[in-house]
Amino acid sequence: MLDRLEAMPLIDHHCHGVLPRDLERAEFERYLTEAATVTPLGGSMFDTQAGFALRRWCAPVLDLEPHAAPDDYLARRTELGAAEVNRRFLAAAGLAALCVDTGYIPEPLLEPAELGRLADAPAYEIVRLEQAARTAVGAKSIAAYRAGLELAGERPGEAEITAAAGRLLRADGPPRVCDEVLHRFLIWCAADLGLPVQFHVGYGDADTDLRRGDPLLLTGLLRALAPTGTPVLLLHNYPFHRNAGYLAQVFPNVFVDAGLATHNLGQRAPALIAELLELAPFGKVLYSSDAFGLAEFFHLGALLFRRGLARLLAEGVAEGAWAERDAVRVAGMITAGNARRIYRLRS
Repeated sequence: MLDRLEAMPLIDHHCHGVLPRDLERAEFERYLTEAATVTPLGGSMFDTQAGFALRRWCAPVLDLEPHAAPDDYLARRTELGAAEVNRRFLAAAGLAALCVDTGYIPEPLLEPAELGRLADAPAYEIVRLEQAARTAVGAKSIAAYRAGLELAGERPGEAEITAAAGRLLRADGPPRVCDEVLHRFLIWCAADLGLPVQFHVGYGDADTDLRRGDPLLLTGLLRALAPTGTPVLLLHNYPFHRNAGYLAQVFPNVFVDAGLATHNLGQRAPALIAELLELAPFGKVLYSSDAFGLAEFFHLGALLFRRGLARLLAEGVAEGAWAERDAVRVAGMITAGNARRIYRLRS
């Protein structure tokens, strides 16, 4: 089953750009975590599930032995240079297409077109709802970072929107859209445009309040959006992935993935994938890496996802839960077919 999955190109329906420059160890370790800063008090970020998985599975892509020591790994990375490192890992991911979130760029990152060139696959854009959507295949909400996911279902009225916009314009400092009304307004705008809407859910950096990131809080809004047929993509979901699987089962327009958490859980990724698929219909599960900054995450996310899904499907065949032909068909749906259908991709 793993051999079959490795031969299936993945559609990465949510990822970001990667850094086009070399990194010192301290900065590299910062990208191994969702924390904004890393201090010696917490030890090395190589001593995490993600760090060990990277040394095991990424080292061979750089012509090193598995489990290469961190300093040897970083020295080889510098020797090759960022351009070659990025090329190797994007190519190794085995992608059929990429949907790239261009809404968060704290410093210059590779653009979608360049990522697509390195991966030898078409790249599409996902825009933040605060931005225009001229050629994007989907939109993304970061309400979880600003207002929380407990959003009312009703489409906001003109008076509500005007009042909320006025509060935003009168606020001190750089604009930060934290008003629940404005987030709902933007979501309904995307629905009116016929765009799939992605929601950041659960696990993220310290800027989000995880207590308000449970996808069950979206129930009222999901109920209201269901008649429109707007596809809603719940991203990441850990540690609420079982809740997300439930929502994918009961709402016809809800879809789920396990991006970001997959590579951060390392060897525990198969458990995450199995739990996500307990309730989520197989036709409503997608692959994403949520790779950001480090090109390694494109390769690592793809590898761990393939291995975790292959284990689940192979165990099902061995136990007689499904036939091998059905396992292969389901693998094709989850790796690429579902994303191609939802985003109407040509690839």
